[in-house]
Amino acid sequence: MKRYSDLVADALTRVAEIQPWDLSKLLAAGREFVMLDVREPAEFAMLRIPGAINVPRGILEQSCEWDFDETVPLLASSREMDIVVICRSGYRSALAADVMRQMGFTSVVSLKTGVRGWNDSEQPLVDGAGNPVDADTADGLLANRLRPDQHKP
Repeated sequence: MKRYSDLVADALTRVAEIQPWDLSKLLAAGREFVMLDVREPAEFAMLRIPGAINVPRGILEQSCEWDFDETVPLLASSREMDIVVICRSGYRSALAADVMRQMGFTSVVSLKTGVRGWNDSEQPLVDGAGNPVDADTADGLLANRLRPDQHKP
């Protein structure tokens, strides 16, 4: 039986990752990427990388194809564009990038360490209204919130 960490490790054998500081340098140099955040809408509304679009992982495959209620024309129209997939920690984005690779996307990478790493490397984040969010506030919003019953017995 495979566990979540096994699935992520397997995906990372096929998916390239980019470090937050390297992405920041490329963006500053004018390189354009589709910044695809696969977190849930509530997570995205709380805090996000400026310019990112939100397509939750649960509807990703349909969003990448024409003729679905969830179709995102930007994704469905081109499999050759440069895409950076983002999540909170880099795990969901690795799985999503792997699926996109299987679907024929040729230039898709996962943001290693996700939004947490982006914040740790002191890169800008905004809230749902586009207002800047300071690093300390972001740390609180990105913290794990496990209930006692969610811990391994």
